[in-house]
Amino acid sequence: MAAVVVVLALVVAWYALRGLAQFWAPAADLTRRLSPWTVRLRAWVLSAPATFTYIVLFTAGTFVQKTAPPKLIDLLTRVDSTNLWRLSDDPATVLVTSALWVADEGSGLAMYAAVFGTVVAWAERRYGTPRLILIAISAHVLGSLCTARIERWAIDSGRAPETLVLATDVGVSYMMVGSCAAAVLIMRGRVRWVGVAALVVTVAVPVFVSRTIWDLGHLLATLFGLGTAALALLAAPPRDPPPLTEPWAREPAVGGRVVPR
Repeated sequence: MAAVVVVLALVVAWYALRGLAQFWAPAADLTRRLSPWTVRLRAWVLSAPATFTYIVLFTAGTFVQKTAPPKLIDLLTRVDSTNLWRLSDDPATVLVTSALWVADEGSGLAMYAAVFGTVVAWAERRYGTPRLILIAISAHVLGSLCTARIERWAIDSGRAPETLVLATDVGVSYMMVGSCAAAVLIMRGRVRWVGVAALVVTVAVPVFVSRTIWDLGHLLATLFGLGTAALALLAAPPRDPPPLTEPWAREPAVGGRVVPR
């Protein structure tokens, strides 16, 4: 949650600085120097609305996890988990609600937000919002259902304990790895190989090292995201992303200076 506090503090500081710029010349000068960066940041956020809306949703869920009683959170995550019990009881609801939580009581929030805000946002800019949503949902839904099927087989064959039926399996990671795979698919040059290496290390290697059902789930979600992205590219090539600029509205400030919005 520290990362969230830092971001909120920076936002408040920026708007406080803009307010001071109306009547204090040094603040107006600093605002003018920083404005090109804030304009690009705002344009980046607006060009990937689905990604940043999702960041807000799972960040809010993490805030609830960090502030609510632990026993209540354990109950909620168990109810919203894509385990065999909940999938057999209410699959549609649980597939939606499970994607709104960050696993392990919100640990790793900053990492998830960083990956979504950079790699996944870049993918949304290139695929467009509708196709990126389809890719992310396919990775989450199909990855969860296939993982559940393998869980059922493992339990029935005696390779896993019956308690796995009630295991907690929530989080944003299936959408993240599926979307990252889609991003890597349209990367070029050395960046693509860096992306491939990152997916191998974070997704493929754990399947053979830790060998848990959740590691296998991440691999399946990655493959489904990759497959859906490939099909989406058959319909249309990646689009040219919108430029990270906006028309500059200008307003007068003290001393004849002008302050970009």
